[in-house]
Amino acid sequence: MTAPTSGNDGRLISAAEVARLAGVTRAAVSNWRRRHPDFPEPVGGGRNALFALSEITDWLDRQRKNTDVSDEVLVWQELRALYGEDMVSGVAEIAALLTTGEEGRLDEASRLRLRGMAEQTSARQVVTDFTDRLVASGTAMTGARLAEEVARCAGDVSGTVFDPAAGAGTLLLACAAAAGGSGKSGAVRLAGQDGSPAAVALASARGRLAGADMEMRLGDSFQEDAWPDLRADLVVCDPPVGLTDWGRDSLLLDRRWEFGIPTKAESELAWLQHCYAHTAPGGRVIFVMPPSVAYRRAGKRIRAEMLRAGIVEHIVALPPGMVASHPQPVHLWILRRLAEGQRAAPTVRMTDRTGGEQVVDVPVIDLLDETVDLTPAAHMPATRVDLAEHYAEVRQHIQETARRIAGLLPELPAGPGSIEGGTLRVADLARAGLVDVGDTVTSASDQLDTDYLRGFLHGPSNSSRNTSSSGTHRVDVRGSRIPQMDIDQQRRYGAAFRDLDKAEELVRELAEETLELISRARDGLTSGTLRP
Repeated sequence: MTAPTSGNDGRLISAAEVARLAGVTRAAVSNWRRRHPDFPEPVGGGRNALFALSEITDWLDRQRKNTDVSDEVLVWQELRALYGEDMVSGVAEIAALLTTGEEGRLDEASRLRLRGMAEQTSARQVVTDFTDRLVASGTAMTGARLAEEVARCAGDVSGTVFDPAAGAGTLLLACAAAAGGSGKSGAVRLAGQDGSPAAVALASARGRLAGADMEMRLGDSFQEDAWPDLRADLVVCDPPVGLTDWGRDSLLLDRRWEFGIPTKAESELAWLQHCYAHTAPGGRVIFVMPPSVAYRRAGKRIRAEMLRAGIVEHIVALPPGMVASHPQPVHLWILRRLAEGQRAAPTVRMTDRTGGEQVVDVPVIDLLDETVDLTPAAHMPATRVDLAEHYAEVRQHIQETARRIAGLLPELPAGPGSIEGGTLRVADLARAGLVDVGDTVTSASDQLDTDYLRGFLHGPSNSSRNTSSSGTHRVDVRGSRIPQMDIDQQRRYGAAFRDLDKAEELVRELAEETLELISRARDGLTSGTLRP
């Protein structure tokens, strides 16, 4: 991050926070930046521009726009200054302060503001507001609106509710709140797991503030299942999407893959089967799914096996805007583990809420065709009429994704042809306690950047070191070498490697989505549903 310009107090805010401060939309802020030459220039953040709070408030004063800075904004900026991109830890600190009185890194002024806010509303409301701000800032966590939809589909909840990718516990708490509305909150036990210590701490605090019977455990749900014997009445999950490094190679014989081993690109189907493995007989899974998983070729066999087993009960296509981090719609997949003696329904209910609401029950036999497409829109009576609109929407999404990929590719000017300076062996760094070597290599020191480490470890010179003369790949990377650089250089390299990784993920998704659209376009042209 670029250092703040002189003359400001060091507090930085994003364009979304400028809009929130001024009481306008983000589009209005974008217009101000284009139309007003004196609008403050960004002082950091790269593509996600950050502005000096003092410069923004001065500009709003000059423009006679709202400049009242709330206590929430001031505390948020203090958190940003202290925690940078790790804002989950910052909000977890707020939750700890308001539940146990534990004082972390926040200054006394911020602690006083938080206590005052809690007196005006409640500690629970303050933590909820900051969690909502966390989601709105782009953190990959479940938002309140999506959680409400999951709770609505869950209906009358009782027994144990489990979430293996719980994050801040939003889905679990939404289900508990729904049960409370029916007078049964005391009959609901909440269990969750997450790989982030900060998220586990935040979710646990939120559970205490809500008075819920809730237990969170820390760990990677695939590699370190903290609830191996749990069989829940309801499993809810909004998993991380697009993962390729989820440990597939070490889990090939895992019993959870009841319907087939997912590919590396199908982490969502791995999460779904993990959820199903934790479902009690007669229990259900409600799972937030990217729409492409309903039709991608890679998951066709697993979808077919689930249909044959009779566990797919309902697919719901939600309208756009349910996810704070992107505008694309998502699906809810609802599965049921059949109890002993229970017969599977011969149909799957399909609900399309992307525009209005359409519902149809589709015979399972009709879904077991060449594509095994579980997209609700594909089975609605008006599908042929809507194909042109669908084609236009997906085409636009492909164009937007292509622009995102282009934006991610960093500018890389010519270098000297070699990396200057010496190199360090990963084994030596591990012995010194500077890196942790497990399934992945991570930094254990503030003098080493993890993305820089991983980027060089995947370079051709280290790849050849980790490949034997017979061509087999060795997992141990301790013999690999990385160049010696100061931390600022490491971060520049790390940022470039990170952007390239993101671009590569998007390219893979784009290729699948484009091929599928081309196939549908050919079908439409040859059937007369589309025309050139």
